[in-house]
Amino acid sequence: MSPRVLGFIGLGVMGYPMALNLLKKLEEGTKLHVYDVSEEALSKLKNESPELVLVCSSAREVAEKSDILFTIVPEGRHVRAVYLEERTGVLSAAIDGKILVDCSTIDTKTSIDVHGAIRNKSATASFYDAPVSGGSLGAAAGSLTFMLGCKEDDPNLPLLKELLGAMGSSIFPCGGFALGLTAKLCNNYCSGLIAIATAEAMNIGIKCGMNPVLLSGIFATSTAQSTINDKWNPVPGVCPNAPASNDYQGGFKVQLMKKDFNLAVEMAKRVGAELRLGDPGLSVYDGASVDEACRNRDSRVIFRYIGGNEDWKDRLGGSK
Repeated sequence: MSPRVLGFIGLGVMGYPMALNLLKKLEEGTKLHVYDVSEEALSKLKNESPELVLVCSSAREVAEKSDILFTIVPEGRHVRAVYLEERTGVLSAAIDGKILVDCSTIDTKTSIDVHGAIRNKSATASFYDAPVSGGSLGAAAGSLTFMLGCKEDDPNLPLLKELLGAMGSSIFPCGGFALGLTAKLCNNYCSGLIAIATAEAMNIGIKCGMNPVLLSGIFATSTAQSTINDKWNPVPGVCPNAPASNDYQGGFKVQLMKKDFNLAVEMAKRVGAELRLGDPGLSVYDGASVDEACRNRDSRVIFRYIGGNEDWKDRLGGSK
């Protein structure tokens, strides 16, 4: 049976649709306690289901009233604040027997530090890293991939799969604590490089006079196929529902990709894994994240950053 009292902290681009999907699939009688720094986000979710959504005033209050708590915030410093803030953090509440799941993509050291603080406070509380992949489109569709930092024989795994399954379609136990974050950072390093390569290749084709919709279709059935090409194409007008076709609004902000990419590069250096594309790739996201034309836009805005022709339809005589 699903737990009757759940908590959710962090109602941003990813967290809001995740919480909404969880809300839609709650077992009858289950309540969802929520907190975010945005009053607007809290009110919006409350309006979705006034009887089931209970707005809290702090992370501590959510922890006090929940059996299982999910968190997803942008950076490690935010995770530290949510869990470790002396008066309002999760650990300022009694957490015995509770299951705490952090879906944020952060550095492994922060997650390990929070894990240690939880272990010091309670011998019966459980803490898991469970970062997600799939972007805002996947969050809205409930098709996220969860990389869960636990072993296959973890006693909480069946329950976690049930609850995470309300928000995603693929759940991978990664072998132990912090290995979920390891998997996510490796994933974002790879996808970040694929996005750069796709943007550059599409730009080459456009400059040679090729229709990018056609080129993308060729990629989709050839060795250049990728989710980036098929669903998140960096060229405006290729994927109608992608952020690129809406002035790169929504999606995964370029500053966050810079953060994740940098965390992956730092992790590689820490474990002695040689990189050939790490520093060049990081320089692209670093530059785009401070470029006024790109900042606060979806990370596939790197097509704009490298000088890609966003008005390709006019250049190609209005072809589609």
